[in-house]
Amino acid sequence: MLEPTKGPYPESVNRLVAEFANLPGIGRRTAERLAFWVLKADAAQALGLAQAIEDVKRKVRHCSICWNLADSDPCTMCSDPQRDQSVVLVVEQPKDLISLESTGRHRGAYHVLMGRLDPLDGVGPDALTIADLVSRVKEPARNARGVAVREVILGLNPDLEGDSTGLYVAQALEGTGVAVSRLARGLPSGSHIEFANRAALADAISHRQRL
Repeated sequence: MLEPTKGPYPESVNRLVAEFANLPGIGRRTAERLAFWVLKADAAQALGLAQAIEDVKRKVRHCSICWNLADSDPCTMCSDPQRDQSVVLVVEQPKDLISLESTGRHRGAYHVLMGRLDPLDGVGPDALTIADLVSRVKEPARNARGVAVREVILGLNPDLEGDSTGLYVAQALEGTGVAVSRLARGLPSGSHIEFANRAALADAISHRQRL
């Protein structure tokens, strides 16, 4: 973590530069430009940014049903009566949910695993929300609006780790009677959902395959 350094700037500016420089992908020069943008911005604009950051840290949490990011519990998707809560699309991260939702082709529920199996990095099943997914399937009362789950769609990244995670999830759901499918391979193998365009994602949802 970059510490504030002494220099020609006031201490508070040095601290702001250091905080910006600690962000991923932000170097010292970019951090200085951002800090000077804050200095030049009017008070309402700069404090609005600060308030937004504070609100995110204080108010945003994970939905207790689907584990998506939310500022209410259950989240708006889980409480939406217009969504088919009996069809659950499983994704690795909230950003994958956003990408798939942008296609407008899935009007069911979601479940965010909060990662994927990666033994080399020490990520095992207990680090993911697989057990919560299985509970949603086995106990309708734990699913959104108490609806029984009839299909689980695996919307995981089409690479080695994603496939391994999908296989583990499918095995965990064996014996529950729920249908398990996966997104069609309209997604290039080895790629990531967040980088796919809307057309490819829409085709993948529409042509999902049963496992």
